[in-house]
Amino acid sequence: MKSIPVLMATEVDGATRAGLRARALRLEWFTVGWTSLEAIVGITAAIRASSVALLGFGADSVIEVASAGVLIWRLQAERTATDPAAIRRLDLRAHRLVAFSLVALAVYIVVDAGLSLWKGGRPHPTLVGILLTLVTIAVMYWLARAKRQTAAALDSCSLRADSFQATACMWLSAITLAGIGLNALFGWWWADPAAALCMPVFLVQEARKAWRGESCC
Repeated sequence: MKSIPVLMATEVDGATRAGLRARALRLEWFTVGWTSLEAIVGITAAIRASSVALLGFGADSVIEVASAGVLIWRLQAERTATDPAAIRRLDLRAHRLVAFSLVALAVYIVVDAGLSLWKGGRPHPTLVGILLTLVTIAVMYWLARAKRQTAAALDSCSLRADSFQATACMWLSAITLAGIGLNALFGWWWADPAAALCMPVFLVQEARKAWRGESCC
């Protein structure tokens, strides 16, 4: 897909902005479809394998669906908000909802992984989980890049924060793959919840930036 020239919102005419907004909406609807599939397959495989890392991955997919829904609402609402100040208020509100979803995911992962380590739960190897995370790494790399380009062209803080959701999903996929892969290869059951615990600090830091609007700087 072609790169989009980086233009600030004040430099984009109405027709161009409408086209960019339509592209952003297509990306968000794709996100809803793909992450819904991720959630269904990931959570089902996690329950069968008793994998906390894979369950965290599936939960992240659910939050990404919600995040994409927030952005769809924000982008569609802009159609009737012609005042630049009103558009900024919409963007900030959506931006903070995305930040909240990042914190919710971090809390969930900490609690679930901590309980798994404490109880000594031993997950089973899962080929479905390995294949799913491998494919997701590639898909999320492309999606995060496409959203960042569109966010820059629209000068949208909320879309920029949402692009981090895709980046976070990519990294969470890699971490999940490491955990379930080590368990499958060497029987290191603790690698699964330990891998899940690598993500929350990263998520919370980005959530704080998103809430303060620092990712727009």
